[in-house]
Amino acid sequence: MKISYVIPCYRSEHTLEKVVEEINSTMTGIPEHTWEIILVNDCSPDGTLDVIRRLCEKYPYIKGIDFSRNFGQHAALMAGLRHTDGDVVICLDDDGQTPANEAGKLITKIEEGYDAVYAEYEHKMHSTFRNLGSKANELMLRALLGKPKELYISSYFAVRRFVVEDMIRYENSYPYVIGLVLRATKRIANVKVNHREREVGSSGYTLKKLLALWINGFTAFSVMPLRVATCIGACCAGIGFIYGIYTIIKRIILPDIPAGFSALMSALVFFGGMIMLMLGILGEYIGRVYISLNSAPQYVIRDCINMDEKE
Repeated sequence: MKISYVIPCYRSEHTLEKVVEEINSTMTGIPEHTWEIILVNDCSPDGTLDVIRRLCEKYPYIKGIDFSRNFGQHAALMAGLRHTDGDVVICLDDDGQTPANEAGKLITKIEEGYDAVYAEYEHKMHSTFRNLGSKANELMLRALLGKPKELYISSYFAVRRFVVEDMIRYENSYPYVIGLVLRATKRIANVKVNHREREVGSSGYTLKKLLALWINGFTAFSVMPLRVATCIGACCAGIGFIYGIYTIIKRIILPDIPAGFSALMSALVFFGGMIMLMLGILGEYIGRVYISLNSAPQYVIRDCINMDEKE
C-alpha cells in the first residue's frame, strides 16, 4: 500500500522536522509500503514555512501547501486530504505529541478490515484546560453526531481511500473532519498509543477556538440543536401557561394578596433569555447557509511546493 501522511502545521518550526524524520524512520522499517507526506502551513507566524520548504527540497515525496491566512486545523486537514493519493491516509499533529513511530499500529488495524482507526491515549499529556475541552467535545459528539460511547476520538487517525474520497466531497465553508468520518463509515476502531509531553510551546487551541470548533461541530452535521430548542420552547410555553392558570386561581381565592412583581420579572427574564437563545441557534444556522451560498472557501492556497498543479 501507499501511505499518505497529512500534517497541519502551525508554530512548529522547532518540532516539525523531528516529526518528519520519525515518519521516515518508521516507514523505512515497513518496506512493503511506500509513503508520502503532505505538510500544510496554516499561515504560521514563525519560520514553519521555511522548514517545510527545506524538507520538500530534501525529500521529493514531501509536498507543501501554504495558506494565505489562518483557516484552522480542520481546513488544513481538508486541503491535505485533497492532495493525497495513498491507499491509507494518516493524519497527525506537528508538535510531536502524537507518536509517528507508532503509525504501524494504525496501519495494522486498517489491514484487519476497519475503515478508520483512531489512536487512543491511556494517559493524555494535554493541559487541564485542553482535557476539559476534549471531554466537552466527546459529549457533543455522542449527543449530536451519534458517536459510539466506547469510541475514542483523537487528532491521530488513519482512514481508507474511499473514506477520504467521501470526505473531500464536502465543500462547504465549515469542515468538521470528525463528523465527515462518522458520516462515511461505522467500521471504526481504536488502538492504544502513547501520548507524549509537549516539548516546545503550547496548544494553539484557545477557549475562543474551542467554542468555535464545538459550534461548528453541532451545526454542520446535525439539526439536533434546533429540535432541542423546539422542545425547550414547548416546555417554557407549558410552564408559562400553568403559571398563568395558577396566578388566576390564586387571585380569585386570595384577592387581598398583591400581585408578585418579582415573580413577574423572573418569568420575563427567564422566558426572554430562552427566546434569545433559540433565536441565536436559529441565526447560527441561517448565517452558515448564507455564507455557504456566497461560496466562501474552506481555505485559500497561496503556494504549493513539490506539486505539478495547484488546487
